[in-house]
Amino acid sequence: MAVYQREVRVAAPFEDVWEFHSRVTGLEALTPDWMNLDVESVTGPDGESDPGILEAGSRIQSSIRPLGIGPRQNWTSVIVDREEGDGAAMFRDEMEGGPFREWEHTHSFFADGDGTLVRDRIEYELPLGGLGRRLGPLATVGLGPMFCYRHRRTKELLE
Repeated sequence: MAVYQREVRVAAPFEDVWEFHSRVTGLEALTPDWMNLDVESVTGPDGESDPGILEAGSRIQSSIRPLGIGPRQNWTSVIVDREEGDGAAMFRDEMEGGPFREWEHTHSFFADGDGTLVRDRIEYELPLGGLGRRLGPLATVGLGPMFCYRHRRTKELLE
């Protein structure tokens, strides 16, 4: 699978950055408008509708229409892992249904003095089998601007 990574230091307390990213409102705030995100439902691990915190087992059903081109694409993400320790935390979501053949996004957070280091790591595979695997590195053309926006927006909202 192809891998995309990006990190940023946010001049905000670890607890604030972690809490912000632990809610679906964080996802909505950090998704660029050009993705045309529509969160249709959020379900907690116990079946609860619209849980406050995205715990392991939470499911987010959404759709996107990048740049307003083509039909809306459904995207179902499941939080498969979530850990929080002293000054470090992470959660991992996997795409259960959507435009990629595979998608695993690990969000990591580390206390760094009076700030927080935010690290995103995406392992993905495009559709179309062998052709998709060969074209995988080209997906950074879309991932780069999206994660640049996400990190810039995190700083704007939390610093």
